[in-house]
Amino acid sequence: MFSQTTEYALRVIAYVASLGGEAATTRQISVATHVPEGYLAKVVRSLNREGLLNSQRGLHGGSVLARPPEQITVYDVINAIDPLPRITTCPLGLKSHGTRLCALHRKLDDAVALVERAFRTSTIADLLGQDTGSKPMCDTEEPQKKPVASGETGKRKVTLNVTKGR
Repeated sequence: MFSQTTEYALRVIAYVASLGGEAATTRQISVATHVPEGYLAKVVRSLNREGLLNSQRGLHGGSVLARPPEQITVYDVINAIDPLPRITTCPLGLKSHGTRLCALHRKLDDAVALVERAFRTSTIADLLGQDTGSKPMCDTEEPQKKPVASGETGKRKVTLNVTKGR
């Protein structure tokens, strides 16, 4: 139902919110949220443009929330990236239907409306405040770095196993 970019944006906002106002670098966000660093720039730009993040480049730069997490809803983040599709007119273009949706399209739109309502009433602070034993969609602990022996570059070979979705 949601694009990969939307999930990335939710991870980014949840992670940055968990820092309590401390700025996070692109590298820190990428590592914690498992969002590819190259793609992260696109996500951060979109969140900046929509007034959800403030980002600054440079030596003392980083990203922080533009508003308190109590004032940012899950819906705000989703809508910034890929708005939920509402059905307002007949998707088939039937002139006789116009804005009077048939039972099927009304039911589909009602389902989207329920999801929208749930996300409009869930703030990022709500997500962070729930005691589930894990942080939402991110890992706030830095991975352990293996000591580099003399003469080694410290680079590791990474193998990704990719499977196609349904």
